[in-house]
Amino acid sequence: MIHDAFFVLGRMKDLNFQPSILTYNSLMYNLRYTNMLWYIYHDIESSGVPRSEYTNAIFIDGLCKQLKLQDAVMFFQETVRKEFRPCIVSFNTLMSGYCKIGSVDIAKSFLCTMLKYGLLPDAYSYNTLIHGLCTMGSINEALEFFEDMEKHGIEPDVVTYNSLVNGYRLSGRMSEGVEYIEKMLLKGLSPDIFTYTILICEHCQRGDIERVLSLWEEILSKGLQLNIVTYSVLLSSLFKNGWIDRAMGLIDKMESIGLDRDLIAYSILIHGFLGHGEVEQAVQMDREMRSKRIFPNSFTHAAILSGLCKKGLISEARAYFNTLTKNDSLADIILYNIMIDGYAKHGHFSQADQLYEQIFKDGMTPNIVTYNSVIYAYCKDRKLCKAKDLLNSLTVHGLVPNAVTYTTLMDAFSEVGNIDAVLELLHEMEAKAVVPTVVTYSVVIKGLCKQQRMQESLRFLTDMYSKDLTPDQVTYNTLIQGFCEFKDFQTAFSLHDKMIQCELQPSPATYNVLINGICVYGNLKDADTVLEILHPQKIKLTKVTYTTIIKAHCVKGDARKAINLFKQMMEMGFEVSIKDYSAVISRLCKRCSVNTYENRKMFLRNTNQNKKRCPINEVKIFHHMMQLNGISPDEEMLLVMINAFARSGDCSSVVKCFGSKMLAE
Repeated sequence: MIHDAFFVLGRMKDLNFQPSILTYNSLMYNLRYTNMLWYIYHDIESSGVPRSEYTNAIFIDGLCKQLKLQDAVMFFQETVRKEFRPCIVSFNTLMSGYCKIGSVDIAKSFLCTMLKYGLLPDAYSYNTLIHGLCTMGSINEALEFFEDMEKHGIEPDVVTYNSLVNGYRLSGRMSEGVEYIEKMLLKGLSPDIFTYTILICEHCQRGDIERVLSLWEEILSKGLQLNIVTYSVLLSSLFKNGWIDRAMGLIDKMESIGLDRDLIAYSILIHGFLGHGEVEQAVQMDREMRSKRIFPNSFTHAAILSGLCKKGLISEARAYFNTLTKNDSLADIILYNIMIDGYAKHGHFSQADQLYEQIFKDGMTPNIVTYNSVIYAYCKDRKLCKAKDLLNSLTVHGLVPNAVTYTTLMDAFSEVGNIDAVLELLHEMEAKAVVPTVVTYSVVIKGLCKQQRMQESLRFLTDMYSKDLTPDQVTYNTLIQGFCEFKDFQTAFSLHDKMIQCELQPSPATYNVLINGICVYGNLKDADTVLEILHPQKIKLTKVTYTTIIKAHCVKGDARKAINLFKQMMEMGFEVSIKDYSAVISRLCKRCSVNTYENRKMFLRNTNQNKKRCPINEVKIFHHMMQLNGISPDEEMLLVMINAFARSGDCSSVVKCFGSKMLAE
């Protein structure tokens, strides 16, 4: 269309038809975002066509749109010197341009200049300054302009009120902003889509998704057309709150009304899908936006690559990586770092090493994150000498190792039981002024606990507090587990108490560690006590904790307790499998075989008391529970149970449980 306009302009000149200033103004307005603006302006000057005040205003607007504000000011000053009377549109344009880049003070100076020329500001002038001040957080000064506006008989419009409401939202004073919405309604003004977008932003920030959806319905009921900004805000909120189905419905709605998604909308979709593990959907969005020639930024590229790696789609990640790095403008060391880390975390150590070598061939410069990822790969591959050599070579590459570098190596040495190497690395990092983190100390403590150097581990806990480092749940859980394995339950419980004293809430993992430790190494009654204290508090323990204590009761012979805990475990919502039943039944049957003589005597006496105490009865109870849950015993469990029934002299139960055919076999 632009080419056609230039063709017509050229033909007019060829035919000696002089284009009017209106023609030039129209053409210049449509080209104000391009460098062709200057060409048209010079053509006006050379043609001798008298310029109107709006010609200059359009030219200034174009320069401001292109962020050439200094050129715009110089042009404005030049036109004033040539005795062109400036119009209010030019002043408004300059004020808007400077407000958009945050230079509100300069914008205000143009208001003063405007008054010197005898021009009175209009609603646009005030709205521009009020919006700029609100965006910068100067809500009180914006209110002064609002009052001045009313004083001069200029009625605030919806734009004015929207700016103030948004200003209050940005300042964290939304309750006051709502008052201005009420004032707006009293003035007979109706909220527009921007008003609703501001309200949606506020409720999204609060996490009040129900109110957000209510506002959405209200917008639609009023016949207002949602714009891409409103949709983007809604999408972001829905994804953050895990409402994937609603988000997908909103996407369909956008498509049905023909609303094209922009870079921001696509970025929200991609990051939203990635945040919920929907990597394939994110990749699909990436392909779709590329097909529309909307190109994601490096942050989005990195997020997609990272999402593919986290999901274990390493081949797909490498293919995506190759696509990106083929384009020199997209090649980035961050992408190499993500890919190396992905290889390392999924056990592809040789590929990680090869990609590290490829960095140099591709002319890239590795950074400390690159080396940390490579060191991590070497550590996971148990090539600790190679990892240590790479650490020592960092200074040659002009890099300084950080806490992550040292902690990664220390953790690897801790895993192989080389606590001396761990402590040596700790001293080295401190000597090089690299500050250890909470994770660093947790790794050291774990290494000491593994070597049963318990008092030293406590000293490091004290060191953390003296260095203003607050131990986290992992630190304490590591110590508690260490002392449980060391059978020092008194210290384990005192560490639990210290957590509470330090206002660090023990996590379910803390209690899992305590209960598991007591079951394996200590007194089962203590484990029961802890469980009884925790049950009313609705603290969600893991299934492993329950199965550990249940199996411990089976081994100790308290089968009734095992049954009650098994039922409690199911009430907590844990799914039970044949593996869980098999573990319990096998232990009970084993106990039956240990006490075979006593079991036979009990059944021969056939008293209720003896039947109640006999372990074989609990085997029947668990078998019945299995049937109620629709789980059938496998062949191995059948043999274990039949042998236990036979040794206990209770062959009739074989028939009852498994049928006469099974007894014959």
